[in-house]
Order: sequence, then structure tokens, then C-alpha cells
Amino acid sequence: MVPNMQGRKADGTNRGIILASPPSATVGRSGRWLVRFPRAFPLAIFFLIAGITVLSVFAIERGDNRREEAQIEQTARTVGSSLERRANTSSAYLRAGAALFATVDAVPLRLFRRFARELQMGNQFRVSGGIGWAEVISRRNTSEFERRISNELGREVQVYNMPSAPRIETQVPATFSLPVSERSQRAIGFDLYSEKTRRAAMDQAATTQKPTATRKLTLVKGSLGERQGFLIFMPVFTSERGARTLKGFIYSPFDAQDFLDSTLQEGLVGQRAVRLYDGPRGPDSLLAAHQDENGTGTVSTVEILIGERAMTLEVQSAKGGTLTPLSMITLLFGLAVASLAMLIARLLTQQAWEDLAALEYYTEQNSIRMSLTRELNHRVKNTLANVLSIISLTRRRTDNLEDFADGLDGRIRALSATHDLLTQSEWGTTPLRKVVEAELAPYVDPEGRVLDLQGPDVELAPNDALSFGLAVHELATNAAKYGSLSRDGGTVNIHWTLDEDDTVCVRWQELGGPTVPATRKRGFGTELIEKIVAHELRHPVDLDFAEDGVRCTLRVPVRKPSEFTIRAQR
Repeated sequence: MVPNMQGRKADGTNRGIILASPPSATVGRSGRWLVRFPRAFPLAIFFLIAGITVLSVFAIERGDNRREEAQIEQTARTVGSSLERRANTSSAYLRAGAALFATVDAVPLRLFRRFARELQMGNQFRVSGGIGWAEVISRRNTSEFERRISNELGREVQVYNMPSAPRIETQVPATFSLPVSERSQRAIGFDLYSEKTRRAAMDQAATTQKPTATRKLTLVKGSLGERQGFLIFMPVFTSERGARTLKGFIYSPFDAQDFLDSTLQEGLVGQRAVRLYDGPRGPDSLLAAHQDENGTGTVSTVEILIGERAMTLEVQSAKGGTLTPLSMITLLFGLAVASLAMLIARLLTQQAWEDLAALEYYTEQNSIRMSLTRELNHRVKNTLANVLSIISLTRRRTDNLEDFADGLDGRIRALSATHDLLTQSEWGTTPLRKVVEAELAPYVDPEGRVLDLQGPDVELAPNDALSFGLAVHELATNAAKYGSLSRDGGTVNIHWTLDEDDTVCVRWQELGGPTVPATRKRGFGTELIEKIVAHELRHPVDLDFAEDGVRCTLRVPVRKPSEFTIRAQR
């Protein structure tokens, strides 16, 4: 804002107000926004460009997400089709084995091995856990079965059940298994029908006469952990005299992890995660997972049919909360452009603001110079008027030139001392105590026992300080010539209090001086205090020449800065 320039009369009242024209009126319309909103304008540019950048990144990410969704959906369909195809291939082998075994009365080891060799199932064994044959027997024929299979395998075979399995008359022990491995050989003789998961799949297969998969089950338990998977059972029937009899089951065990990994061709899934579930998705139904830790983004699922059992294949994108390289480059470039534009706008607004501030400063300085010129002229006239009055009164009260010069010199020096205080305060307020100390400085003894100054901190206006200083000078001069300061042991007490009507009451009391005569000649000092000082301070002066020492009471107004300052603070 442009400060007001104020002048002041000799009595401290406002003489007039000089207003500078608003320099902002000279600023063009193009620069008003820069000046009015020096911070908002650059920020608005930054946020505008940043917003466009964010929208661009959003569009890029949205397109990339749609492309990624299409890719993982295609991947899920491809992997699902591959899993179904491999499972169907295994089911076809099982159907062929069931057709072959249905034509013979019994399935010897020789026939089982020949079947596996002629169908060239070596590659298939890498997909499934191999192939097995389980004969259906009754519990009363267990011993005969154990003896017959032991002779076939050349080692002792015993039928054993699942712990805590219910007693069921029908048994389906694992009879033969290829490829030969320690795990497969341990399973020979195990009653598959004693375990409820396998039993449910066998019953369904016998009913539908189709290859049927079990639910999720644990294939192996050992030091290396559990291997989860499932089995596919195909029933084998014989017909005798028009009646169908269940002879057994040809089956394939599937390690779920190997089954899933065998279909994941190089470059098909990339860094994406693939999971296979038994039925609906859930933590308890998870069969196998590939790169599970990479799955952080979009998910695509497809339902597949493995051995007449519905399973869920899930493919999840490896793209999580991170931005694509193109989006990152766009974002960084956009933020760089936004920051640069904001910096340029900030420099422009700063320059416009500095130009306006300089214009206001020069306008204010010009106004201050005009006001100071008027103020100086006014105060010089007041000072000359005071000096002329002092000269006139001094001349009437003195009989020789030397007394005239001495009296005039002291009073001019009193004005000069107070002027020095006002100059130090830049013609602002001056502490009352400093005015008293400046005028009484020549009379202070080293121990400080001559003067007793007591009172609160009070600030005086410039003209009031001049008039008050002149009164103190006259009282001190009179005390030095005729009063308590004219002899040893004399003291002067100057006490002041601040009254409620914005005035300070100063009491001058001389003690220990010569007796004041009852009749005396009125001097210039008395007239100066009672007339000039009282007029300037706008309060009467109570001057009492008591016998024990002069007493004087002065009332000095305490003005607000707005009543006498010549310029407002910026």
C-alpha cells in the first residue's frame, strides 16, 4: 500500500494529509494478474500442466491395462486349453486300457507292461505320474489276491487300508504301476477304496463310465514337503451272460505342479503368475502355482474340465502399482515442463512485483520529500519564533551585553540538547527521562547524589520534548545560581507520574539550598516557564518559590504517534 504523508502543527495536531496516487493504477491489465496473485499465478500454471500430464499418464495406463487384460485373458485360454488337451490325452489312454482289459478274464503283469509299452506312454509319464491298475476284490478274497500278486511281482504284497477307514466289503488295492519307482512300489497293495476322496471319484466313474478326477489330495508326504495333485480313474467292466461286472480301475496320478509346469511354454506367460485351483478359487483349493509372487496386477480366470471335474485356471499380471516406462517418461517430462513454466511465471511475477514496489517506493519518497520540506519549514519557523521570543525577553531582563550573551547562550544550548535527542530518535518519541538527564548533565556529581529521578517510562512528542526541555533548563539554571545546586549538600528531586487523562505530571523539588526570599524580582526564566512553556504544553505551570526551595509542577501531554508523526510506518 502507499503510506499517507502527514504533517503536524506546532501544538502537535495534524496539519494536513498528502496522499500519493496509487501506482498500481499505472500497471497494465496484462500485469494485474501477476501483481495481484504473485504466488497463485505460477501455481495455477504448474497445476494446469501437471493436470494435463496426469491425464496423459492415465490414458496411457488405461490403454496399457486394457492391452494387458487382453493378453492375460488370451494366455489363460491358451494355458487352459493345453491343460485340457493333456488331460484328455491321458483320459484317452485310460479308455484304451479299459477297452483292452475288458476283453480278458484277468490282467496279468505281462499284459499291463505290454499295454504301456505299445502305447508309447514314455512322454505321457512326464505329464502324469504314470499309469496304474487296481483290481476290485472282496474282503474274503484278500489272501488269494495277495498270493497271486506276490507271485506276479516276485515279492511279498499285502493289502493295507487307510488308517481309521470304515470297514467296507469291497476293496480296490493298487495292483500294478508304471513307471517303476520307489514311490509307486510302496503304493502296491494300498486299498484305494478305503480313502474317501478316491472312493468318491471311483463311484462316480463307475456310474458315468467316464474318466473321473478326484478332488485335491496329497500324493506324497516326506522330508521335501507335500506334493498336491489328483487321480483320474477309468472303470473296467466285464460282461458275462448279459451282466456287467466291475473288474477294476485303470488310473493315472497327476502331480499338480508338474501338470501345470508342463503346459507353460517358454515365452507364453512371461513374468505373469499362473495358479490352478480345484474347483472355485480359494486358499484351500489351490493345487499348483507358477511365479505366484509376481501376481500383483489384473486377474483373468478360465474354467477348465479335467476328468469330468471343473477346475479354475487363474492368470495374474505381474504389473502392480508401478507405472509403465512410457508413463514414467511422460510423467517426468510433464513435471519438468510444469516446473520450468512455474519458474518462468514466478520470475515474471517477481519482476512485475519488484517494478510495482519500485514505483511505489519512488512515489512515496517523493511524497516524503514534499512533506519533509513542509515540516522542516514549519519547524524552522517555530524554532526561530522561540529564539526571537527568548532574545526579546532576555534583552528586556538584562542590563549589559555579557549577561545577555550568557543567558541567550544557555537557552540556545538547551534547545540544541533537546534537538540532539529528537534527531537520534528521528523526530519520533523521546523518553522523558533522557530529556531531564540531558538538561541536568552538567550538575550531576560522580556519586549521583545530587539528583533523584523517579518515574515510569514515558515517551514525549517532539515539540512537547522541546518545550519541556526548555523548562527543565530554566529550572536547573535558577537552581545553579540561586537554589539547591548553588551549594554543597543541595539536591533536586524530579518525580513524575502518569495520569489517567494521558498526561504526565512532573514535580520539581529543590532541597538543601539557601532560603528563598519572600520578595524577589521576577526574572526571564519565570516568565518563559509560565507563559511560553505553559502555552506550548497547553497546561498551566504551578511554580512555587517556597522558603525551603523552589517547587514546580508541569503537566506534559502524552500524545499518540498518529498525532505527531510526519509519515506512516510502512
